[in-house]
Amino acid sequence: MEAKAIARYLRVTPMKARRVVDLVRGKQANEALAILKFAPQGATEPVAKVVASALANARQHADKEGVAFNEDAFFITEARVDEGPTMKRFRPRAQGRAFRINKRTSHVTIVVGAEEKGGDQ
Repeated sequence: MEAKAIARYLRVTPMKARRVVDLVRGKQANEALAILKFAPQGATEPVAKVVASALANARQHADKEGVAFNEDAFFITEARVDEGPTMKRFRPRAQGRAFRINKRTSHVTIVVGAEEKGGDQ
């Protein structure tokens, strides 16, 4: 069983968000939330929210299908940070000039999946 959560238009640069997502890629979901809780980067809070949302979505799918839900069985199978639109702002500089400031945004996608019990292939 898989569940997905997407946070779009986060006001975090994709480069900084990727540093955080790389910490938890492939980890067990509860372990990932613990890592994000104590990581010092600023992007950890929105990424932790997306991981928690994906886990909640998995719980909802399990309830809908009538399947037993075990939170410890879920791993982060896919974690991706894509670039969102860039807001362009201008900063006044000396002698009437203006410099552009790019305020970048991110789209964070997290997919959690449970280990399937069955034959090896």
